[in-house]
Amino acid sequence: MKLSEIAKHIDAEFLVNENLEDIEIEKVAASDLMSDVLAFGEEGSLLITGLATPQCVRTAGVVGIPAVVIVRNREIMPETIKVAEMTGVKLLRTKFGMYETCGILYSKGLKPIRKF
Repeated sequence: MKLSEIAKHIDAEFLVNENLEDIEIEKVAASDLMSDVLAFGEEGSLLITGLATPQCVRTAGVVGIPAVVIVRNREIMPETIKVAEMTGVKLLRTKFGMYETCGILYSKGLKPIRKF
C-alpha cells in the first residue's frame, strides 16, 4: 500500500518529506522500545510509535525504515524534524492511539512484522 493511502486511512499529516517519491509499504511494526526496533525491525516497513524524539527517527534510519508515524497527536520536538529532514525518513502524525492505528492498518491488509 502506498504511504499516501496509509496516511488517508489513519488521518495522518505529513510533517517532513511529504514531497518525496511515494513508497510502497507491506509490513508494519509498532513499538516504543527502540532497542526492539533495532533488533527486529525490517527494512522497508512502517514504524508506529508514541515516541516523538529524534531517537525514533535515527533508529528508523539505521534499520532502513522509510517512514515513522507518531500517534496520539504528540508534540514533535524541533530536533526530531531536523533529524527526519537530514535522514530522509518521512515523518507523519495521527490523532489515533497506537492500538487504533494498528487496527486500522491491519484491517486494510497491511501485515505485521512477526519477529516482535
